Amino acid sequence: MLIDWFTVGAQALNFLVLVWLLKHFLYKPVLNAIATREKGIADKLADADAKQAEARKEHADFDTKNKTFEEQRGALLKKATEDAKAERDHLIDDAHKEADDLRTAQATALKNDQIRIGKEITRTAAEEIFAIARKALADLATASLEERVGAVFTRRLREMDSKAKESLGAALKSSKDPAVVQSAFDLPAAQRATIQNALNETFSAEIRIRFEAAPDQICGIELTANGQKLGWSIASYLTALDRKIQTSLDEVKITQAKPAAAK
Repeated sequence: MLIDWFTVGAQALNFLVLVWLLKHFLYKPVLNAIATREKGIADKLADADAKQAEARKEHADFDTKNKTFEEQRGALLKKATEDAKAERDHLIDDAHKEADDLRTAQATALKNDQIRIGKEITRTAAEEIFAIARKALADLATASLEERVGAVFTRRLREMDSKAKESLGAALKSSKDPAVVQSAFDLPAAQRATIQNALNETFSAEIRIRFEAAPDQICGIELTANGQKLGWSIASYLTALDRKIQTSLDEVKITQAKPAAAK
């Protein structure tokens, strides 16, 4: 069998031309399309991985924030509970303190009222006793008794200490008006002369005096000159006793009030 090399060569050439045509016009575009498709798929996969990583990161951030929020919420709730308990305890303590203070104040007020009432009763009784004593002495006073009081007055005048004598003498000598001698009854002329002589001798000067009757002078005589006074009367003893009793009452009140305040 004879081989037609021309035909073989033509077919080989045709095959090569076909291969070149296929490679140039079909295979290369297909490869390019496949490469482009693969690149697109790879890009999408990479984008999906990135989004998945971002999603995981956001999820982790959310979990962290949620955990932090729960911790903060728990801490705030605990603090609010503690603050509420502390405020409740504080209000209860204040209420107890106010109640105690009120009870103490009421007890103190009651004690003070008792002391005040007791003092008023005692003071009223004392005033009544002194009023009765003064009235009785005034009813018993007579002119003869006043004469004896005058004698006591002149004796006290002569027995004055140097300081009192100097002070009263200065008042008598510097006064523009006569000195005033008051007594419950009008003194007789002889007794007036006795008092005048006692003043003149005591202060070595002619002392001007004016005699007045003063019913409120209970069994006593009082000399007044330029603000200075010298006198003696039974009423003065009653007044001194009255002051002593009032001072004692005040001291009792202070002594009784101290324990009540200490409670």
